[in-house]
Amino acid sequence: MTFDILIADTDADIQACFPVFSELRPHLKQEQFLAQIRRQQAQTYQILAVRQQGAVKSVAGFRFAEFLAWGKILYVDDLVTLSGETSQGFAGALLDWLIEHAQVHGCRGVHLDSGYPRHQAHRLYLNKGFQLSSHHFSLAFNI
Repeated sequence: MTFDILIADTDADIQACFPVFSELRPHLKQEQFLAQIRRQQAQTYQILAVRQQGAVKSVAGFRFAEFLAWGKILYVDDLVTLSGETSQGFAGALLDWLIEHAQVHGCRGVHLDSGYPRHQAHRLYLNKGFQLSSHHFSLAFNI
């Protein structure tokens, strides 16, 4: 079955992505989602989505960034497919699009972080040529 890949930039397109994002980010609230995305868009964040038969099946949130360590890169903040819709090639198609997009925009690579228990996602990343190159450390604050 065919599907479309699009940048979600209208309010309706962004809102249609919420159910998919909420599987990866269950803390998100639908009533705050659009405003959050619009704030992040001011920092180069974009949403890439797979839509099939009018429904969003998979999404990737990404941004361009520049680091002393890596130079200009495309960073994937979020990549998730609806449960029940995995293993249909949606996330792989999004990654292929993102890799090409990064190359077209002169990036030196594509980077992402992934939670330890996401083994199916890790297999996809490794199959796409990603290297497991670092540990990500964080310190959270209660605000």
